[in-house]
Amino acid sequence: MNNLAQSALSQYQATDNSAIAYANPHVLILKLIDGAIERICQAKGAIQQGDSGAKGKLIGKAIGIISGLDACLDSEHKNDLVNNLEAIYEYMNMRLLEANVENNIGKLEEVAKLMGEIRTGWMQIPDEAKQSQPIQVVGK
Repeated sequence: MNNLAQSALSQYQATDNSAIAYANPHVLILKLIDGAIERICQAKGAIQQGDSGAKGKLIGKAIGIISGLDACLDSEHKNDLVNNLEAIYEYMNMRLLEANVENNIGKLEEVAKLMGEIRTGWMQIPDEAKQSQPIQVVGK
């Protein structure tokens, strides 16, 4: 796992670190997706409560997670899927930055919806393809 992906996993900061310590790559990506959605929803709440400090911190964490997901893409074997995901991740990060500056809940909801669609696609991966060797995540 490269440094950016490791950083994204650290951004997630799961409460049950033992669950991710030896998870397979499919589970780790799912946790990152869920973590991004969770941070975006929390940022929405922060905007609603007028807490700009928390909003910025949470949006920053979501951006870090999405950047980590982008870094996990197989850049050596680019195809339409990889290219499309790169473009979507870049778009989502741009929208999160705009949401942060504008206090725009609609843009946060748009990104959360896109992440939800990616999550749905990720969950449809056949079980046979999910049977990768577990990887060990070192440090936090």
